[in-house]
Parts: sequence; C-alpha cells; structure tokens
Amino acid sequence: MTVIQWYPGHMAKAVRQVKENLKLVDIVLELVDARLPESSRNPQLEEILQNKLTIRVLTKADLADPKLNREWVKYYEDHGQPAVAINSNQGSLKIIEKKIKEVMADKLARRQEKGIINQRVKVMCIGIPNVGKSTLLNHLVKRNIAQTGNKPGVTKSQQWLKAGKTLQLLDTPGILWPKFEDPLVGKKLALTGAIKDTLYAKDDVALYALEYFVENHPSELMDRYHLTEDEIHDTTVNLLLNLTKKMGFKEDYDRASERLIFEIRKSKLGRYTLDSLPGENQEDSNEN
Repeated sequence: MTVIQWYPGHMAKAVRQVKENLKLVDIVLELVDARLPESSRNPQLEEILQNKLTIRVLTKADLADPKLNREWVKYYEDHGQPAVAINSNQGSLKIIEKKIKEVMADKLARRQEKGIINQRVKVMCIGIPNVGKSTLLNHLVKRNIAQTGNKPGVTKSQQWLKAGKTLQLLDTPGILWPKFEDPLVGKKLALTGAIKDTLYAKDDVALYALEYFVENHPSELMDRYHLTEDEIHDTTVNLLLNLTKKMGFKEDYDRASERLIFEIRKSKLGRYTLDSLPGENQEDSNEN
C-alpha cells in the first residue's frame, strides 16, 4: 500500500492555533476513536501538549468491543493517563465533568481557597478528523452548534462553546499528521473513515478488513455474507472476489471493497476494536 499523505493547509494552520491557545485552557480532551485508540492518536500531540493536563476520551465506544473499551481505559489509567470511554450521544457530559473534577481536583481547590467560585473550566477538544468531536460537542452543549459530518475535515475553524454550568469548550479542526509511516495505521484510519475516501486504494483496505474479521470475528463475517467454512478460510484475495460475486458486482471488486468498508463502518458486522493492547495479540484480546 502506498504511504498515504494528506496535509492540507488548514491543518498546518490548526496546529499553530492549538499551540497558541493552549495557554488559554485549563485542560485538554484528547479525543481518540475507541475502535483504534492508539492508531487514531496524532503523534504530534505528545510534543504539542507536553505537560498540559489531558484526559484521553475514547469516543464511539458504542461501536467498539466493550471488553476492550474497559481494558484500554484501564491501560491508560495504569500508565498515568486519565481516560474515559463514551458514547458521544449519550450521558457524556456527566462522565466528562466528573473526570475533569477528578483530574483538576488540586487546581480547583486552590481556586476555591482564593475565593474563585463558579468559574468555568476552559477545555480544549482536540483529535484527528472524523473522531467525533463535533458530535460530542453538540451533545455537551445540547444544541447543534458545532458542524458535524460523517467525513473527515468538516470542522475548519475554532469556536468557544458553553457546556452545562461548569465547562467552556474550545473546538478545533481535526488534525492529521503529514504522513503515516506505518501502512497498517493508514489502513485502520481509512477503514474507520478518518481519511478521505479518494486518498486510498479501496481493495487494499478491504483486504486488510477481511484479514482482521477472519481472524477475530469470523462468525459475524460468515453470517453477514452467507459464507461457508471453506469460503472464509480461502485466501483473502479469493474471499474478496467471492464476496464481489455474492454482492452482485460480478468482477467489480472495487465496488465490493467500497461496500464492505462502508458496511463495517456502519457496524453491519458488529462491534470491533482494531488496536490490540501492547503486549497482546488481537486474537487473545478478543477472547470471551
């Protein structure tokens, strides 16, 4: 797979804006996709955020493996990184407010000692494109004020939003890094919709998806596409060609690849988590 590169001008500008505005906020919500918590992290953020208080928010948790959601949160917490897993459309305000109070307990106590009360906590929301920032923000502020869309690159500017009685949120555009050195990371991001669909080869991503589901969720794949044991254990190339015929696309495997990718994104094959925990293989992580 060719190394995917996508770094439009508005992303370079967004990086500069984030650096400039960090001093204005008390804490950062780093949003990652629960289906790929590490692969959806922008490696540039380590340097950008440095010692800023940060909570890692695993969005779209309702699309990911629930057992692995818990394990990823525990993994981050065990390594000193506060984290929560949320469904961006349900109950996220209370979860995030509670976590912010926990992480900022010392700072909030010092404010109270100085007689500063009812001051909103200023929060920056940051993450890669299509990680669910705008959906979460709209839920937090309880109105459709942040532009949303099931495609990367929807939010192009920064805006302050009030959430509940305690938070003031700074939305930022999604920021991808210049290129993905690891082709596997590129495939994972393409499969979940973080990269524009015009920028990658559909069949490469479809073949990766088939390898993953054959290894980790074979029954879901078999049920969805009425596959036999022999068919599912064929080579992934033959499996894709077989699915192309089953979908009625004859030999147009590009259309079949696109259909497979979109159906996986829409959870037609169930909940899944592409990233395995460090030190574990994916097969072990998906047992039970």
